Amino acid sequence: MQDRIEKLCIEKGLRMTEQRRVIARVLSLAEDHPDAEELHRRAAAIDSGISLATVYRTVRLFEEANIIERHDFRDGRSRYEEASDDHHDHLIDLKTGKVVEFIDEEIERLQELVAKRLGYKLVDHRLELYGTPLTDDDK
Repeated sequence: MQDRIEKLCIEKGLRMTEQRRVIARVLSLAEDHPDAEELHRRAAAIDSGISLATVYRTVRLFEEANIIERHDFRDGRSRYEEASDDHHDHLIDLKTGKVVEFIDEEIERLQELVAKRLGYKLVDHRLELYGTPLTDDDK
């Protein structure tokens, strides 16, 4: 059975080696936003012949084909997720590095209004919020 990313690769005409299939599967199964080192760790657990260099080449290829998106969440590591037509934003926990995806219609509406007020039609955007968990003093 093909996973979502492998299917997209084939639809876009990419040659799928067994190692690319493993990396595609790992990305499809990811519920987080892994960096290349974490992708390598997961892929190598399936196929020990996959090198970190192969992971880097593969994510670059997938990114250029608009199959995955790269994010830089200020931690010095590029993180990856499957490209999606469904827009969402990110909240990054600065203590743990956890990335929380969210959709907020009010924020979306405000962004449209700001662009319009400045004389623009909003065609795309990316919102990243950075925070730390609330403490009892913050509540």
